[in-house]
Amino acid sequence: MKIISTNIGRPTQITWNGKETTTGIYKFPVQEPLFLDVEEVKGDTVADRKVHGGEYKACYLFASDHYPYWREKYPHLDWNWGMFGENLTVEGLDESQIRIGSIYRLGSALVQISQPREPCYKLGIRFGDQNILKAFIDHGWPGTYLRIVETGKVSVGDGMELVEESKNPLTTQQFYQLLFAKEKDKTLLQWAIDNEALPPGKRERLKKWA
Repeated sequence: MKIISTNIGRPTQITWNGKETTTGIYKFPVQEPLFLDVEEVKGDTVADRKVHGGEYKACYLFASDHYPYWREKYPHLDWNWGMFGENLTVEGLDESQIRIGSIYRLGSALVQISQPREPCYKLGIRFGDQNILKAFIDHGWPGTYLRIVETGKVSVGDGMELVEESKNPLTTQQFYQLLFAKEKDKTLLQWAIDNEALPPGKRERLKKWA
């Protein structure tokens, strides 16, 4: 896996349901390295800390490999890396293979795979189409958030090297599918409940399905 682009969002005013709000979804490539801090990417905009940033969402990764699929669906947009609000665009990121809880060396930082991205209305605003939320869920390749084990810098061209694979077999994609499935797979459900790399609140809420 290799970093293709480092992306930062500036505060952008938007109107949603008649109310003014701020978003950091409009991320664009920058030339300088990103510093991965404990709860955020330094210099990035995190507008709503109830759903972005924090220990389990400190940095968001999305695969460059998925861009062609979405470009074909939205050919009229002005495409650039960072379209999905990702801090790091990564070549070779495969959500069907990376396990939640696995630890990677990313530039000079040490990071842990924490949880997939669940799309919200701000992605729809970036794309000018709220229908992308369902399409993004159905497509099944959500990218992943990271927990920062050791802070550090990441530059374009840096690799993402596996240091320690999680003993829990739950992949990012499997957990993503589990979240939106009406019928919860009992094996995946137990893997998720047992996976200490996931946010405690998420694991607790899943227990009602067990």
